[in-house]
Formats: sequence, C-alpha cells, structure tokens
Amino acid sequence: MALNSNDIELGTPCPPFRLPSVDGRLVDWKNFSDQSALLVAFICNHCPYVQAIEDSLIALKRDGLQIIGICSNDANRYPDDAPEALLKRWREKNYGFPYLLDSDQAVAKAFQAVCTPDLFLYDQDRRLFYHGRIEELSTVIDQVLAGFPPPTMQRHSIGCSIKWT
Repeated sequence: MALNSNDIELGTPCPPFRLPSVDGRLVDWKNFSDQSALLVAFICNHCPYVQAIEDSLIALKRDGLQIIGICSNDANRYPDDAPEALLKRWREKNYGFPYLLDSDQAVAKAFQAVCTPDLFLYDQDRRLFYHGRIEELSTVIDQVLAGFPPPTMQRHSIGCSIKWT
C-alpha cells in the first residue's frame, strides 16, 4: 500500500543515530560533521518505489553531501530486506554511501519515517532543510550547499510503508 511521508517541520534537528552498516562497520551520524549537508534515505530492496529511484539516489553524490541509506524493514517477514540481501544489492549497485541496518526500528521512529523511500536532507547545522520527493532533490541539494534558505514547498515522498515488526 502506498503512503505519503509525514509533515515534519523544517528546522527540526536530525535525530542522532549509530547503526551497523551492511558491510559490518558501525556508523555514527557525527562521523560526517565535516560535510555541508546530510541526506538520510530510508530505503529497502523489495519496494518498487525505491527500485524506481535507486539510480537517481546514487547519482546525487557530490562534494559536500553525505548520503546515508537506512533499511528499517522487518527482515524476518521481508527476506529481500535481510542484511545479506542488502549487502549484495549495495555491492551490485555500487552505492558509494553507507547502508545501515535499523533492525529495532528505533531510528525510523525517531525520524518519523513511514515509507520507502523517505528522504530527509539536513543542512550544515543538521537542521531539516528538505523532506520530500527525489525529483526536487538535485536542485535542493545545490541550494543547501550554496547556503540558500530551505524551499517553502515540500512535496511528500510516496512509497511503500515501512514494514514494522
């Protein structure tokens, strides 16, 4: 069932997180404080909405931007989203950014993420700059990196529901 992302007030601080990555590293959100912007993308393997935007997400890489993917789905009920399957896809697609495992779903809840993809762009101060669809992200990333104010229009992401335990 397709869902829209939640309304979240611009300027909201990025929730802290520290999660294991699919390749076994432990990743802390503070590791990227030297980057001008942080894009946190709640994604997964099995969702057709994520599959449709996956190459576009990977192509967003640029200097000053750190992208982090997080899978919060219940891997027991959705084996395509189990750690081994996520690692395989991450390698095949050469994501180029960390892909983290939120197995207890606490991080998704802290972000108020509800769908895949659910995309959160934070500025240098790690305040929410944009929460919405990928179609606007390239332009919005350029704006945050150039120091412009956040766009007033935030178009909801649309995707599959996060598969809660």
